[in-house]
Amino acid sequence: MNPAATSDLPSGQILSVRDLSLSFRLRYYEQRTMRGVFVEMARNPLGALLKSKDRLHVLHNVSFSLKKGDRLAVMGVNGSGKTSLCRCIASMLHPDSGQVRIAGSCRAVFDAGVGVIPELTGRENASLLASLLYPGDSPDALQALVDEATRFSELDHFLDVPYETYSLGMKARLFLSVVTAKPADLLILDEVYDNTDRFFQKKMTERLMNFIQSAKAVIFVTHSADVMRQVCNRALILHQSRVAFDGDIQDAIAAYDSLQGRSLSGGTGA
Repeated sequence: MNPAATSDLPSGQILSVRDLSLSFRLRYYEQRTMRGVFVEMARNPLGALLKSKDRLHVLHNVSFSLKKGDRLAVMGVNGSGKTSLCRCIASMLHPDSGQVRIAGSCRAVFDAGVGVIPELTGRENASLLASLLYPGDSPDALQALVDEATRFSELDHFLDVPYETYSLGMKARLFLSVVTAKPADLLILDEVYDNTDRFFQKKMTERLMNFIQSAKAVIFVTHSADVMRQVCNRALILHQSRVAFDGDIQDAIAAYDSLQGRSLSGGTGA
């Protein structure tokens, strides 16, 4: 589900995120005896009936914007809110407060397995994925798009074997080739890019640079310093539910190292 396009952003701006906050209600399943419930009701009947519900605060007053040509790396340790932020931007989650505005269309990719049927071949799954991503295209246009994407993937004879036999890198190759076959105003890639091998990352980087010329902006959720340096021109670090840094890639890598007390600059981090 994509956010509705809006035309009231300043000229050249693609995305505006303002004061975005998100929390999830935590549900605890307690093993309680009838005796325990009776004692609790007798001791504090109002408190037992009106127990406070704990909440996990995932994002707190997150604000940033993207302009045309921006390639933003979103960084942070697992659980820092990276994917939740992207899901809010793509209207897959509804924040507690704040606002997301996009000038144009948004295409978000969170899992290279979404929309595929493992028993089908890579080529058949490419056709399925294309029909999901580009529902307004004619059958001929979709076939041309699939033909181009499968050629670009360089999976060759593996295109005609079951998808379930693919490695993570092969799945990412096929998925990214189809997703980037047609531009969007805002593209979100959540760690899908990281599973590709170095050769294909270089090839995909060139394709994405061309994609950027037709599209407007890209958001990468990644732990890879190599991907950041090759593709991105800016980085945002989420730390303890807030924006801890927003700026230059090299400065971001240094800031991330400082926040986490470990080095990311040498390559890929977990």
